[in-house]
Amino acid sequence: MLSVLGGTQRFFQVVLLFLVLAVFLMLGFLHVDFRLLTPLLRDEAQEPPVTNIMFLKTHKTASSTMLNLLYRFSESHNLSVALPKGSSFHLGYPWLFVTRYVEGMEQDGHLNHHFNIMCNHLRFNFPEVQKVMPNNTFYFSILRNPVSQLESAFIYYKNYVPAFQKVKSLDQFLADPWRYYNVSEGLNNVYAKNNMWFDFGFDNNAGAEVDYVRARLSEVELQFHLVLIADHFDESMVLLRRQLRWQLDDVVSFKLNARSQRTVSRLTPESQERVKHWCELDWKLYQHFNRTFWAQLHAEVSPRQLREELEQLRARRRELTNLCLQDPEPKNKTQIKDWNLRPYQSGHAEILGYNLRHDLDNTTLRICQRMAMPELQYMAHLYTLQFPNKPPKNIPFLK
Repeated sequence: MLSVLGGTQRFFQVVLLFLVLAVFLMLGFLHVDFRLLTPLLRDEAQEPPVTNIMFLKTHKTASSTMLNLLYRFSESHNLSVALPKGSSFHLGYPWLFVTRYVEGMEQDGHLNHHFNIMCNHLRFNFPEVQKVMPNNTFYFSILRNPVSQLESAFIYYKNYVPAFQKVKSLDQFLADPWRYYNVSEGLNNVYAKNNMWFDFGFDNNAGAEVDYVRARLSEVELQFHLVLIADHFDESMVLLRRQLRWQLDDVVSFKLNARSQRTVSRLTPESQERVKHWCELDWKLYQHFNRTFWAQLHAEVSPRQLREELEQLRARRRELTNLCLQDPEPKNKTQIKDWNLRPYQSGHAEILGYNLRHDLDNTTLRICQRMAMPELQYMAHLYTLQFPNKPPKNIPFLK
């Protein structure tokens, strides 16, 4: 009797072993990286999403699209946002940030409370930002290749920046920049030289000595958990989603504040190299954090998992594009029917936006409106929600 029971037990052990092997072979056949499945599911199931976030919004780096993600997340999770005070649209930029630029931060001369999210344009000043944000805040920012960043800034700020006003093209400016750039112009010229370096709170006219640059880069690494790369936006969203433990729809977006191709200029190869020398601090900043970004991403996901998550992100973006938009191609301001979806126009840039479909139910319409809403309109909307007793933000170009 015992031998029969023992034989039966061994038979079931053998069957179970074959079943386990079959499962593992099937996972391999389907190209599933099972080593990554369990930790990801555990994190999403047990750990809540990160909700205290400071995003340093740099200029001409896809940061308007990032702002939209953060605004939408704050609204859907009923979070408070550190918004510019009164009629302002920036948190004191281009001056170094101080707490008095935030609406509701101070009452009777005393600091009032912390906010969950801070993401409007400011010039970074870590000690002052810490007074606004909780201790467990996740700090991140975004950079762009200085060649394309400066080209975008030239078109966008052409009529504002003294260094750009007297030249017809960026090629002409870069051929002899000191002929047009005057340090005495001060803050008016910050968009013309090392603008991203300036946004991080540093001197954009400083020399690029090795020790100085190394010290500033170390400072950024200590203060920021993550620096994304606009040139690899989708990969950036994969990494950001994982680090913040967000849902897929939280990082799906439409491209906002983008220019029409006819207002994008192609720099000569000589000019591209000149940008790297003219904006040497930005170039070193970008090179350094481009390396750290890929190191963080590769430590977080395998190549196979990255491909899968990129496809998920892009597929969902296509679904929402088809659901929300009349036409997936963005439109110029004269073609956009809803004034609340018309983006601000600046310089020689033609900033594009979107028209929504007419057959949307109320719930879907609200989702789509938020995704397509330009930065200024969304900020004004959140300001009214958070401060209903204060005069609403006035957006002159909508009148």
